[in-house]
Amino acid sequence: MILGWLIDNVLWIGLAFLMASAISGRRALSGLGWILFGVHWLKQPAHYLAIGDLFNVGLTLAVALFSFYLGWIILVRSCRSRSCDWASSAVAIGGFAYFPFAQLSPLREWLISETAKLTLLLLGAFDVPAAAGGGSVITLYGHSVEIVLACTAIESMALFAGVVLSVQAPLKRKMAALLASVPVIYALNLFRNIFVVVAYGEEWFGDNSFYLAHNVIAKAGSAVALFAIAYVVLMLLPELLDMIDELASDIRHGGGEPA
Repeated sequence: MILGWLIDNVLWIGLAFLMASAISGRRALSGLGWILFGVHWLKQPAHYLAIGDLFNVGLTLAVALFSFYLGWIILVRSCRSRSCDWASSAVAIGGFAYFPFAQLSPLREWLISETAKLTLLLLGAFDVPAAAGGGSVITLYGHSVEIVLACTAIESMALFAGVVLSVQAPLKRKMAALLASVPVIYALNLFRNIFVVVAYGEEWFGDNSFYLAHNVIAKAGSAVALFAIAYVVLMLLPELLDMIDELASDIRHGGGEPA
């Protein structure tokens, strides 16, 4: 029974270890946290195999291996670099910002519902005759778009919150970087939702309107926007570049000193 509970809650236990390490400075806790975080991701490929999503099978396995490797660097190779501490803190903060919405239905449904309401409100402000179609569905001219968790941009916001808040830098610049990323990402995502609803509802691209609007144009636009936001954040927090470079070096050399 205890083992089953531990397996079911391995994500939260791992994040708790990472957060405890960030607070206490005890690196062994972060090493254990990374190992448990890896176990969580190692549980995911079975789900994606069942639905034939081979891309996410490879992605989750890669994240699991990366987590195990960082845990090994910290626990076995006794990594003492700032980058390992930064990475652990970033995952702890980002994880606690994202996974409650991903794993807990009340929070997930609230975020999706509020995003759908704001999207519909903005559509009305632009005189687009869209209407609520029940739940988180928005309809326009008989075409329906459902707002899901991915449509809230919570993943990207949590990622930026984690990397920004965990870096050692003056508070003023960290807050500037946070404001230049998290609220901007959410606002841009609302306009992304509007674009998809309008392009699909008005059939801008014919029968393939939803696919082209959502899977091609919106995703490409999101990638460009995130790149631009990342550039601004790095300009505000050049310390992040140092951490990324140092972490890459630690990964290449297994946590030891370069030869």
